[in-house]
Amino acid sequence: MNSSQSGEAVNDVEGTEETTRTLMALIKAAFPHEGVPESAYARAAATVQNRANDSTWMRVKLAQGLDSLQGLTDGHFHELSPDQAHLALRRVQHTTFFGFVRQTVVVNLYEDEEVWEVLGYEGPSFDKGGYIERGFDDLDWLPEPRIEEYDGEPLEEVVSDLPTLASTGSTRGAAVPAGQTRAQSGRIGTGRRNA
Repeated sequence: MNSSQSGEAVNDVEGTEETTRTLMALIKAAFPHEGVPESAYARAAATVQNRANDSTWMRVKLAQGLDSLQGLTDGHFHELSPDQAHLALRRVQHTTFFGFVRQTVVVNLYEDEEVWEVLGYEGPSFDKGGYIERGFDDLDWLPEPRIEEYDGEPLEEVVSDLPTLASTGSTRGAAVPAGQTRAQSGRIGTGRRNA
């Protein structure tokens, strides 16, 4: 395919309603979340298209990738069930096209405040004084911990397994500065440091 044919092929699929619908379906299949509104997926798709427009090469890759995805699914990618869409995406997961879409969407979709609301993220905390006073330790989604205190006899076998040579007075393993003996470094001996 020469460059004029490539340009014609790209123009046939680029910027069409079909392209946008396929791109949105791809994003929904790759980043499935119940409750995320269509508008958030539409904004993510628009961001992908805008970023692709920054580079002719990426514009071509995006158009060709979406066209290939449609070709793999007989032109019905947007109608596939989530499982079928997942299988189709696995076939293109290592392409430059899919990497570009994934890289762009993973940042932009999760920066969308509508998505934050659905996922329960309150947003950045620095402008609100941090998380300390804003539920940082709120673990209401976990069950209450079971806390039981042991009030029986001390369990000597727990500490009796320590090696007999281990003590606080041990000098093994102490670092000695280069060129000195242990006695010169003041680590062992009479307790006086040599000057």
